[in-house]
Amino acid sequence: MRILITTLTLLLGFTPLVAQTQRGKASYYAKSWTGRKTADGSRLHHDSLTCAHKTYPFGTLLKVTNPANGLSVIVKVTDRGPYVKGRIVDLSVRAAKELGILSRGIAPVIVERYNPTIIPFRPEDFELPEFDLGTNDGSDTKPIWMELRDQRIKRRQEQERKDSLAKRSLTFVSPDPEFP
Repeated sequence: MRILITTLTLLLGFTPLVAQTQRGKASYYAKSWTGRKTADGSRLHHDSLTCAHKTYPFGTLLKVTNPANGLSVIVKVTDRGPYVKGRIVDLSVRAAKELGILSRGIAPVIVERYNPTIIPFRPEDFELPEFDLGTNDGSDTKPIWMELRDQRIKRRQEQERKDSLAKRSLTFVSPDPEFP
């Protein structure tokens, strides 16, 4: 199966989607791997919620659940792997800590694609509020912002008129009496 997926990836240039739910073992990156480049080009950090998966496209969000304690975490696929038989996902240290598998090293998990647009609960008797979308077509009062704008325009026009009158009233007086 792995050879078929790898061959399809190389020949067709895309990664086929895998089953929605996978069960297997998870491991995590050591803290010493912090700073190394992942397969998508980003840098690995032990506090990020990222993972490595063999087939999901980069950037895919996965929900990883620890069935032993019921804890789950949402991680982003940034790397390829793990390449150890039986393991389906490599987690960052923070993700492993959130799942409670940090002390065990390797633990069974359930991996499923996470879709944040799914609404988990919507009551049937939910009613939208009513809005009054009236207009002020017949109203004789202007909104305050229009009044302020009109006052500002009027002040500017008055100032321009005063400036132009002041320029006209200036007359040139020559110090030479013979010069007209």
